[in-house]
Amino acid sequence: MTRSLYSKFVLGYLIFGLLGFITIATFSSRITRDFLIRDHSEALYDEANAIAASCSQMYEGKHQDLTAFSAQLKSLGAYLRAEIWVADNQGSIFMDSRDGGRSQTVIPNFDPTASGSRSYTIGNYYGLFDEDVLTVSSPVTGNYTTYGYVIIHLPLNQISQSQRGILDILYITSAAVFGLSMIILLVFTQTVYLPLRKITVGAKEYAAGHLDYRIQVNTHDEMGYLADTLNYMSDELNKMEEYQKNFIANVSHDFRSPLTSIKGYLEAVLDGTIPPDMYEKYLSRVISETERLHKLTESMLTLNSLDAKGYLTRTNFDINRVIKDTAASFEGTCGQKNISFDLTFSDTIQMVYADMGKIQQVLYNLIDNAIKFSHNDSMIYIQAAGQYEKVFVSVKDTGIGIPKDSLKKIWERFYKTDLSRGKDKKGTGLGLSIVKEILQAHGENIDVISTEGVGTEFIFSLPRSTAL
Repeated sequence: MTRSLYSKFVLGYLIFGLLGFITIATFSSRITRDFLIRDHSEALYDEANAIAASCSQMYEGKHQDLTAFSAQLKSLGAYLRAEIWVADNQGSIFMDSRDGGRSQTVIPNFDPTASGSRSYTIGNYYGLFDEDVLTVSSPVTGNYTTYGYVIIHLPLNQISQSQRGILDILYITSAAVFGLSMIILLVFTQTVYLPLRKITVGAKEYAAGHLDYRIQVNTHDEMGYLADTLNYMSDELNKMEEYQKNFIANVSHDFRSPLTSIKGYLEAVLDGTIPPDMYEKYLSRVISETERLHKLTESMLTLNSLDAKGYLTRTNFDINRVIKDTAASFEGTCGQKNISFDLTFSDTIQMVYADMGKIQQVLYNLIDNAIKFSHNDSMIYIQAAGQYEKVFVSVKDTGIGIPKDSLKKIWERFYKTDLSRGKDKKGTGLGLSIVKEILQAHGENIDVISTEGVGTEFIFSLPRSTAL
C-alpha cells in the first residue's frame, strides 16, 4: 500500500514523540535519581559532620547538655525526615532521634569503612530497616582519637518522591513542547501538503488532457511559484495544441489544392479527356503544382530547422553586397512586370555580424513579397543605414498594401490575407514566419508599416561587426 508524503510525515512525527518520551522516561529517570542521591548524601554528610563536631566537644573537656542535645537531635531528624544515630566504635547506639527507640541496639558486623571511597551506602543497613535507606556517617573525634560515629539514615522513598515530582514536571514540560510542536505540523499542512495536493491534482488533470484546469495556489513561495509554472506550462501546451490543430488544417488545405490539380490532370491524360496535342500544356501545369508542393515542403523544413537552437553560423560580411546580389537574382521576375530597384546605402561598405545565408533568405523573402504585391511599372526601394551599433535595412514597395486588421497576423504560419490569396494563390503563407524566426534567432527585430492601396515597408536590424 502506497503511503502519501503527509502520512509519512505524521507517522515520523508520532514516532519521534514516542521515542522522545521513552528516552526521557529511561534516561532522565536514572539521571534524576543519581543526582538526587548525590545531592541528599552531600547534604546529610554536612549535617553529620556538624553533629559530630558538636559531640566532639564532650571529649575536649567542654560541658555538653545531653538533654538539650537529644532534643536538637530529634528536631533535626524530624526536619530532615531522617533517622539520626550516635554510636560508639563497637556499633552500640547510645543516642538517636526517635526518643531512644534505638538506644542500646548493637549494629551487627558494624564496619564504618564499608562505604569505601563513597560518602554514602544504600541498603537496609545490616538488616536494621525494612526498606532501603541512604546512609551517611561521620566520625566523632577528640584529642586525635575516634570515639564513635554519627550515622544518618534517609529512606529512599523520600528521594523517590522528589524524583517523581521532578519527572512529573519534566513530563508535563515535554508534553507541552510536543503539543506546541504540533504548530509545525499545522504549518506544514497549510504551506506544503495542501498546496502540493492541489498541484498533484492539477498534474493529473493535465495528464488526462484537461489543459484548461487551473491550480489555485496563491502563495508567494516555492509552492506558489511551482503552481504558477505549471499553470503557465498548461497554457503553453494548450496554445501548442491549438497551433498543431491549425498547423495540420493549414497544411492539409495547402497540400490538398495542388494534389487535387495534379491528380485531375493526370487522370484526364490517362482517360483521354485531354488530347495528345494538349499534353505539354497540362503537364506543365502538373510541374507547376509540383514546384508549389516542393516550395511548401522546403518552407516547412526551414521552419523546423529554425525551431532548433544553435543553428546559426555567424560571420562578418558586407550587407550592401548581399543586398545587391539578392536583388540581382530577381532580374528575370522584375523584367516580366517592369519593376525596378532603388538601392540606397549610407556607406560604401557596411559590415554586420550574422549568419549570411539566413540573412540572404530574409532579403529574398521580403523582396519576393514586394514583387508579388507590387503593380507593373513600379519601383521597390531598398535602403541600408548604420546607426550606433546597428545596421537598419528597409524593403519598401508601392503595391497593394496590407489591411490594418491583418498587420498583427502576417507573422503567423500559413496566414494569408484575402488580398494575398487573390493576388498570389501559390503562396505558402510561410515566408514572413521564416523571416521573423531568423531575425529573432539573431536577437533582432522587424517592423512593418503598411497602408492599404499605398504600399508596405519592412524594416529590420542587424548587429554591426566589431572586427577591425
